[in-house]
Amino acid sequence: MKLNIAVLPGDGIGPEIVEQARKALDAVFTKKGHEAVYTEALVGAIAIDKTGNPYPDETHELCMNSDAVLFGAIGDPKYDNDPKAKVRPEQGLLSMRKKLGLYANIRPVATFPSLLHKSPLRADLVEGADFVAIRELTGGIYFGRPQGRSEDGRTAYDTNVYSVEEIERITRLAFDFAMKRRKKLTVVDKANVLATSRLWRETVQTIAPDYPEVEVEYMFVDNAAMQIIQWPKRFDVMVTENMFGDILTDEASVITGSLGLLPSASIGLHTSVFEPIHGSYPQAAGKNIANPLATILSAALMLESAFNLKEEATMIRKAVDASLEQGKVTEDIDKTNPLSTSAVGDWIADYISAM
Repeated sequence: MKLNIAVLPGDGIGPEIVEQARKALDAVFTKKGHEAVYTEALVGAIAIDKTGNPYPDETHELCMNSDAVLFGAIGDPKYDNDPKAKVRPEQGLLSMRKKLGLYANIRPVATFPSLLHKSPLRADLVEGADFVAIRELTGGIYFGRPQGRSEDGRTAYDTNVYSVEEIERITRLAFDFAMKRRKKLTVVDKANVLATSRLWRETVQTIAPDYPEVEVEYMFVDNAAMQIIQWPKRFDVMVTENMFGDILTDEASVITGSLGLLPSASIGLHTSVFEPIHGSYPQAAGKNIANPLATILSAALMLESAFNLKEEATMIRKAVDASLEQGKVTEDIDKTNPLSTSAVGDWIADYISAM
């Protein structure tokens, strides 16, 4: 099988962690006889520095003409610390989502038995936690207009906008996921305050009868934030709007013991994008210390979702599990005897090759 993969390393630790994911992919492709064509392109702060555009037209054309996109991370302190910057790396990510029609972000949240002691929560609370958070990705307050500041600069405003059509497509996707799992769907909103949330709830209620096997519950976002910490095992599939999903999934990621362990997929109308949920971690850039496992697991998710190569995805996941069990990890997990980023990548590739 020939796979055309667009590679967008991005900023900070992005190039380092993407390199390790490619090592794992190449080991699998060699074992299984697949041919991969990787083509790199610019995105984020590095794209601004070189082209003035955080998501250049050339990058978008590559993504559209590829079978899948492997994405690193974006962000740079020189933009983070300049609130008046007119062009920002994050604009590239939002533009990519909009232009590719990536309306759904899929974030599986699962704990690893060998890392239960690393979770900030008690082991009995997180052991066996396994749910999927589905976040609407191209609507809501991040994209709503008008947005800006008053002429005197003393007032700022953002607009939260959703249509029935946007809510329907993400909701049906969430119901489909629930049907393949434990048939429970939690809809997270703030319907007691927000008009958009009331539209979400009304729309879900019209769709729910089409999925009679799925148990549906509605939960306010503040309660959901509390429940993720108090009882993470209660969730199966969670669906929510853009900003709520952004915040809740970062919160959920921490229960696994490290932000560097969870993958994600952004899917929609065109080419799907696969990336770790963490940021560019600029403090670690170039130091060879960042955890590459979330990116490697994102590569596994890409094989499974974009190419239907489930056996190959399982090979990568088994290698990651083995690295955790045998302590072949970076300093965020083991400060006493850590491996470097590249050493973890090499170990996983060698493990796959020896399968």
